Amino acid sequence: MNKRIGSFCVLFLTVFVLTAQDTIMPLWNKKIPNYKKTKEKELKTKSEILIISYVQEPTIEVYLPTKANANGKAMLIFPGGAYHVLAYDWEGTDIAKFLNSKGIAGIVVKYRLPNSKSLTNQYNVPLQDAQRAMRLTRANAEKWNIASDKIGIIGFSAGGHLASTLGTHFDEKVYEPQEDIDALSARPDFMALIYPVITLQDNFTHEGSKDALLGDNPSEEMVKHFSNELQVKENTPPTILVHATDDNAVPVENSLLFYSALKEKNIPATLFVYPNGGHGFSLGLKNEFLKDWTNQLSNWLATMN
Repeated sequence: MNKRIGSFCVLFLTVFVLTAQDTIMPLWNKKIPNYKKTKEKELKTKSEILIISYVQEPTIEVYLPTKANANGKAMLIFPGGAYHVLAYDWEGTDIAKFLNSKGIAGIVVKYRLPNSKSLTNQYNVPLQDAQRAMRLTRANAEKWNIASDKIGIIGFSAGGHLASTLGTHFDEKVYEPQEDIDALSARPDFMALIYPVITLQDNFTHEGSKDALLGDNPSEEMVKHFSNELQVKENTPPTILVHATDDNAVPVENSLLFYSALKEKNIPATLFVYPNGGHGFSLGLKNEFLKDWTNQLSNWLATMN
């Protein structure tokens, strides 16, 4: 009996380890586009929040609800950090776990940051990783018990800029196809933008995110190209936006501009503006106003069928 129990435990642990290893996947199986080898190393620091900087090998980390709870929906998650770092657990894995509690798969995207010295044409690199993450998720939808037409995105701060960039530039060719999956659509089916950077124009932009993405002296053409309130089209996905009025880092006008652009194109749009909460509040659990935003998100996601 003891031998049987021991064999079972070994088998169980082997399966568990293999499953755990499968939860993190590289975005690029072949050549990473716009990448050059340098002495730069990826850095992870942990105090209250896990911060990742100088991303060298972009990945997705997959969190799946049990099949009994799963509703077939998934969301790619883009943590913020001013395009300098990723607040990886605060606006990434914690969000994935919340989504799992609602039966939704949460897929955290560790995307490359444009301030890295290991990149060329750095302004396109986050979008390359975002498009590839969406295609990789669609390619694995059946395996992960996900409906391929119910895959949304959620982004925070600069991650909200990347999410809104994917939502408005999903059909833009930013890398050469490497595999069959690169023919799949990169269009999100819906998107949630949480205190997002939207505009890179002077009045309301977040200068740190803008400088990291476009450099010190970008052309007016580049600024407009990545000011996503100017890039909304008829096929931009339905969107929910969440912001605090007293956000002194990324002004609430970013969300207002995007909401207005969506409304003008008759795209379903929902906007929640809270009176206070500042910037970078994640799940908002310690604020009486903000702790409700995740419930509003859940209610909205229930309508995305």
